[in-house]
Amino acid sequence: MRPIKWSDNDKYLGPFTLSRNGSYRHTGIILGSGDGDEYAGCRLRISLFGWTLISALPPIIKPWRRWVDTSRHDWSGPNGGYWDTGEREYGFTLSDGHLSVALGRVTMDSATDQRWGCFLPWTQWQHVRRSHYGLTGKHVWTEPECRAFDGDAWAVLDAARNAVPAAVFAFKDSDGEELTARTTIEEREWRFGVGWFKWLSLFRKPKISRYLEIAFSGETGKRKGSWKGGTIGHSITMLPGELHESAFRRYCAEHDMTFVAAVDRDAQREEGAW
Repeated sequence: MRPIKWSDNDKYLGPFTLSRNGSYRHTGIILGSGDGDEYAGCRLRISLFGWTLISALPPIIKPWRRWVDTSRHDWSGPNGGYWDTGEREYGFTLSDGHLSVALGRVTMDSATDQRWGCFLPWTQWQHVRRSHYGLTGKHVWTEPECRAFDGDAWAVLDAARNAVPAAVFAFKDSDGEELTARTTIEEREWRFGVGWFKWLSLFRKPKISRYLEIAFSGETGKRKGSWKGGTIGHSITMLPGELHESAFRRYCAEHDMTFVAAVDRDAQREEGAW
């Protein structure tokens, strides 16, 4: 039984693999079979506090397999089909509040995978507020809860979003192309706990983040014009004390763009219009 590779940080000792990953911390115990192809044996994986220990085991669990009939095709071989095989897994993993329970067959297809999962409600944050702010950072509007909205209500909501005071800036992209950017300010709030566990928000501070929403007049970025494409819109987290221009200047400096000037357009409405 040879050790099983898990990451680039593996240490091997006989049939054991020990690995540490500081960025991906999850908890789990998984007993898995071989895949019926490259690896015939089984494995037991235990993950805790960023450490993962894997032990290679004898083939105590058999991989799943199913017969694929190809006899009706012209290209079919002499056997008229082949065995499709794959792993089985039993156990659980818990990562970022999501519990995944492995119940057998692993196919990488949600229709046939034998796996169940859910987010644990006492570990989740619930979005409760989306507010809009004007050119000087003054609050102008908070959206109502978007539940069971019909088409007309969504149209009204979209029109209200588009009417939020905006700033427009001229800039040069990294390739020298002259473009403009329209910016608005949004603030979003999350509270801890969902469903029956909303009361947990009494014991934790809400998470509040303010964003600069940027809409460009054309594609930007080094990938524009390619099959991957550039971006025509982006959102960045604002720093304390920032407004439209200071936040967009910072964005330009971080993305090899050249800030030119603020543009005086009708889109730059004052909060007094509200």
